[in-house]
Amino acid sequence: MNVCLRYHSEANERANRRSPRTNPALWLVLIGGMLSLLTLNTARAEAVDFSLPDMYGKMHKLSDYRGKWVVVNYWATWCPPCLSELPELVAFHEDHKDTDAVVLGVNFESISAKGLRQFSEEYFMNYPVLLSKPGPDSALGPIPGLPTTYLISPEGEIIARQVGEITAKLITDFIDQQGVPTEQPPSADQQAPSVE
Repeated sequence: MNVCLRYHSEANERANRRSPRTNPALWLVLIGGMLSLLTLNTARAEAVDFSLPDMYGKMHKLSDYRGKWVVVNYWATWCPPCLSELPELVAFHEDHKDTDAVVLGVNFESISAKGLRQFSEEYFMNYPVLLSKPGPDSALGPIPGLPTTYLISPEGEIIARQVGEITAKLITDFIDQQGVPTEQPPSADQQAPSVE
């Protein structure tokens, strides 16, 4: 599994000082992070929220998407694993946006809104792309490398975090394993009258 660990200049400086070539313990940390698939995050059992602008200036609040699963994907245009997973996120969003889940892409680099719009069009990104300043943390938690994806439940709670590439199947399978009941059809006395 590939992970971009270079997400801002401070990280570059630290990486140059503490290279895996010179620090075997760093290899263990990197391997452990890459081997972890979606992991349950029990540290946060409360609803989370953030508000970020998209590349058109419109503000998006995480809480606006309550009632649906939200895949929050932190990424950058220069990150090869991020680019590799874009088609998976596009497919997942397309398959689920009208029913049970959405994708929010959070661009985690210094790039102009115009440049990001052009990039998003070239990659056919069909989900909201939000702007955030890069750093080691986000409103949802740590960003140890890119891509980092958080899965938020319909109740607004962080359920999982994946560091490294993710697939639509992995997201779908994980959500299915949560045992969340699907919407039940209304009972006979709740059904709307038929029009004949």
